[in-house]
Amino acid sequence: MKPMLNPIAEMSRKGQLTGILLIIATIFSLVLSNSSWRESYYHLWHIPLGFAGYQASAGHWINDGLMVIFFFMVGLEIRREVVQGELADIRQSLLPVLAAAGGMAVPAILYTLFNLYGGNLNGWAIPTATDIAFSLGILSLMGNRVPFALKVFLTALAIIDDLGAVLVIAVFYTDTIHTGPLICSALIILFLLVLQRFKVRPLLLYFLPGVLLWWFILHSGVHATVAGVLLAFCVPMHSVESLEHALQKPVNYLILPLFALANTAITIPAAGVSVLFNAPGLGIITGLLLGKPIGILLASWLAVKAGLAQLPKMVSWRMLLAAGCAAGIGFTMSIFIATLAFDDAALLDGAKLAILVGSFLSGLAGVILLAGKKVKDA
Repeated sequence: MKPMLNPIAEMSRKGQLTGILLIIATIFSLVLSNSSWRESYYHLWHIPLGFAGYQASAGHWINDGLMVIFFFMVGLEIRREVVQGELADIRQSLLPVLAAAGGMAVPAILYTLFNLYGGNLNGWAIPTATDIAFSLGILSLMGNRVPFALKVFLTALAIIDDLGAVLVIAVFYTDTIHTGPLICSALIILFLLVLQRFKVRPLLLYFLPGVLLWWFILHSGVHATVAGVLLAFCVPMHSVESLEHALQKPVNYLILPLFALANTAITIPAAGVSVLFNAPGLGIITGLLLGKPIGILLASWLAVKAGLAQLPKMVSWRMLLAAGCAAGIGFTMSIFIATLAFDDAALLDGAKLAILVGSFLSGLAGVILLAGKKVKDA
């Protein structure tokens, strides 16, 4: 038994096991979704769960509940790097911000060009999104071929990209923003920052208001996962590293695989691959596969040449291009935006399939670019 477990333990130590579990969960979900069990499997993620006053499907509890914990952990990592790590230098922290902007703008332009005369312009934001879990999973799969600084860069970029996607949804795809819950959220954040300012140490005093923060953001029209990031920037700095360590296993080996299962329950449409060649399909695939890396690389190059930023330590332009390809894995947020953009069922199924294909090709391109010499600091 021990010889069998040793390779698994080694993959876990290097961070590769998370990526492998995500891929297995995705394949399993896609197979079930296109088998004779698809109705039962689909129903599983739509079972209503909740309590008096609030009911939601199992899938929504994963996306809007459990994934908040993932975003909290990512927020902790970003905060630590901003305060005392790779992003502490303003020129380094500026790079992922500008890269994320470029990585959203170019895919939107490409999609618009494909659909300028097709009447499906409402889907312009679909290829602008990055799925944090899957994009970081691709880097984890490559082990010590990826320098730590590149992982930090992609994490920061993906967070900024996701927050940008939330803003896009709020402005262009949300019918109503509820100001009452937003004001309550702001007051809770202010209270948490006061606790932090006076160095109040018991974490329970942060987590209880944090649950209220999640509740109000959930009902404000803004995506609930933003609450995790905001809470991460409010907890005491001395607790960040221990919280990261405590969350790593439950997030990587439970929450993320559940997330993958729930969000890849997609049935391939009856029209097959032909839907990939209509204007929306081509716009989505091109935006994810080409728009993301081109936008990220171009914005980064301009920022470095203008002296506004600098490349992270031990990161080459080839590695940055690979990270741009990994950022082209849209998955969950892209699918979510697609459900808001398209009312027609056939068009929506085609868009989902295009997202899967574009995300797969983007991930494959990232792996190919990263396959090569190992680095010492990974």
